[in-house]
Amino acid sequence: MPPCSSGRTNREAHNVVDTTELIAQLTLLEKAALLSGENTWQTRAVDRLGIRAIWMSDGPHGVRKQVGSADHLGLNASQPATCFPTAATVANSWDEDLAVEIGAALGDEAAAQGVDVLLGPGLNIKRSPLGGRSFEYFSEDPELSGRLAAAYVRGIQSRGVAATPKHFAVNSQELRRMVSDSIVDERTLREIYLTAFEIVVREAEPWAIMSSYNLVNGTYAHENPHLLTDILRDEWGFDGAVVSDWGGGNDPVAAVRAGGDLEMPSPGFDSVRQIVRAVESGQLDESDLDRRVAAVLGLVQRVSKRPAVAEQPDAEAHHALARRAAAESAVLLRNDGLLPLSAGTRVALVGDFADAPRYQGSGSSAVNPTRLSTLRGAIGQTDLVLAASAQGYRRDGAAAPDLVAEAVDAAASADVAVLALGLPEIAESEGLDRSGLGLPAAQIELLAAVARANPRTVVVLSAGGAVETPWIDDAAALVHGYLGGQAGAEGILDVLTGATDPGGRLAETFPVRLADTVAAARFPSTLRTAEYREGPFVGYRYAETAGVAPAFPFGFGLSYTSFVLDGLRVSRDGDDVVATVAVTNTGDVAGSHVVQVYVGRRGDSRVPRPVRELKGFQKVRLEPGETQEAVIRLGERAFRFFDVDQGAWRVEAGAYEIAVGSHLEDLPLVETVVLDGVAADALPAALAAYAAGDVRDVDDDAFSALLGRPVPESGWGAGPLGADDPMDRLGEARSPIARAAFRILDGRRRRAEDRGEPDLNILFLFNGPFRIISKMSGGLATSRLVAALLTLVNGQSIRGLGRVVRAFFQGRREEKRTASAFRAASTGAASDEKRSA
Repeated sequence: MPPCSSGRTNREAHNVVDTTELIAQLTLLEKAALLSGENTWQTRAVDRLGIRAIWMSDGPHGVRKQVGSADHLGLNASQPATCFPTAATVANSWDEDLAVEIGAALGDEAAAQGVDVLLGPGLNIKRSPLGGRSFEYFSEDPELSGRLAAAYVRGIQSRGVAATPKHFAVNSQELRRMVSDSIVDERTLREIYLTAFEIVVREAEPWAIMSSYNLVNGTYAHENPHLLTDILRDEWGFDGAVVSDWGGGNDPVAAVRAGGDLEMPSPGFDSVRQIVRAVESGQLDESDLDRRVAAVLGLVQRVSKRPAVAEQPDAEAHHALARRAAAESAVLLRNDGLLPLSAGTRVALVGDFADAPRYQGSGSSAVNPTRLSTLRGAIGQTDLVLAASAQGYRRDGAAAPDLVAEAVDAAASADVAVLALGLPEIAESEGLDRSGLGLPAAQIELLAAVARANPRTVVVLSAGGAVETPWIDDAAALVHGYLGGQAGAEGILDVLTGATDPGGRLAETFPVRLADTVAAARFPSTLRTAEYREGPFVGYRYAETAGVAPAFPFGFGLSYTSFVLDGLRVSRDGDDVVATVAVTNTGDVAGSHVVQVYVGRRGDSRVPRPVRELKGFQKVRLEPGETQEAVIRLGERAFRFFDVDQGAWRVEAGAYEIAVGSHLEDLPLVETVVLDGVAADALPAALAAYAAGDVRDVDDDAFSALLGRPVPESGWGAGPLGADDPMDRLGEARSPIARAAFRILDGRRRRAEDRGEPDLNILFLFNGPFRIISKMSGGLATSRLVAALLTLVNGQSIRGLGRVVRAFFQGRREEKRTASAFRAASTGAASDEKRSA
């Protein structure tokens, strides 16, 4: 197999938008103004040239278009929209066709609400199961993440709405997410954290991409030329617009140079003035500015091709799709033969989630559903009999012996107890990483009591990711529904009754305990840097290579039927390797199965490698006794590694094992292929610590060898606080006023967490730098005001207060002048001479 190409991909002619003439008619001020938002959700318009404003909306699993006061955290009301299962849920379906359907439905609803750009899907790699926003992301594996995200993008954009894959890149933790510097070696960056985005860009051609908040190897993502120009545009051929995450802009001039196109939300005209001054002073080449403007105009033109008035989507059909997606994504983790439940089974429904379901996560992705099903409300649609019900536990986790006693009585009175357990809202939220993997203790105690009263107990889990399951022997059956969206309860009942075969297979590893995960001792990082010392050994790549047994392996999931895979044939088709296998449903009911193909290098390698990696999969649906042939093509991604010395993808010559089966620990069919390529040298001695994959405690020397440079300083330093320091360091400020402000804010945060409801505003502030005061104010505050506030924070109380007052009023005057000049120019009210000035 020849070396892998890294050249620019070819683009369809209809995707190339020529904006040269339009740009030539824009003034410098207008150009700069087009690179930041008009308000929270809209871009700026230039009426005199017919350049309209476009509307953006959150939308990883449902459209969140706000109808009143706008915010980016999901705090205020939004128009009703279908709340589909979250990405973490749908990932368990391993079904690209289903993902396309969901994407198309999202596109339909966005178009009907006048939304031009949908901010999703999210596809960051789950480096740790503690990631607070993991419910928005697909998987710990880049192949699965990339292919499902590409399917979403194809569906969304088929309706004339731009998809915005996010967050590019290496955005793994919520704690101090806007100031954390992800330190990662180039090979791991390429193979683990960028591959999913590469798949999306090359295979689905998104019209936009959202950059992440964090720094990557010392440079903010939205102004990182290596990410945005070298890789995204020059290597992958991306020709869309790069949009900052909300408040994620830092230096607008650096962003223009690097390839960051659009800063959102509106920072007022502060960034505009900085860009104009940089061009006028010669610090910024206007041709760089023109390239950024061309990307924004291209996005506007693309989304403007759909009809101005869209058809209203079929709400019932979309609810039915959400129900089917929830059912096909549910994972049956344990079943002693109790499931499926037969008609007439007398059921006790136990658990607060049976009446008030956890169906989505907290934060900017929160959707106002068109309707919401519950287990109690939907059980009447089945042939089951509701014999009794009980709340069972308090949402806040406090002990409630009276509720437990009531639940025990209910369970004892029924044939089967269905116990709805899961993580409370505070456990999974944007802005807040999880503190552990366990269920609340009160829920575990309830399960034990219910199981003693009725051993025929089914546990239905609601959570956005992995949980520890030391209590599993108390459950005769365990169904993990993840966060199933507005129809999740109906989908779960379809699984419990056998109306739908549980088609879900885990898209992430379930560890026995948190300590078994590779980054347990380092996640989340509280330091200035987040060191990715484990290299490519993430998720199952670590567990499999280091020999750490999981509770449930990657790809695992049970069915109500049985499947046999046999007759594996591995052949060559040009540069591709093709694996063909027969799949037979040997059971009595129809069902679906995911054929998974893993590739592992055999023999020496010049780089540390996991034992095996997922490189292909195919979902098949079979009637009883039916056999289908699964044909899985393994292209260049299946065998390549990134050669850091050469700065290119390469294939090492030698033997590769092709293992096919039902999950990572069930791979009965194995063949070997021998490929041509570059010579396979022995692993350098400096990387010996990575040889066996047990990389939980890598020292500085080994990590430095992996990085190819010294490990950067990780501390915050003891000097005055700056614009890029996190605001949760207010407690360390020299000013007593600043410290008092911190105590007030932190007290508000703690009280919210005690109530079980994350205070998203406080979390956003604490995880962000001081500069967001200007970036998120819509022009009310400027960077000059932030500098003045820092004088106050750093102890110069009298002088600082005066500077704050002066900076505020100076900023207001500047804003009014710039806004007036832009309105006059963009509407054609000013003369040509004045517009040029």
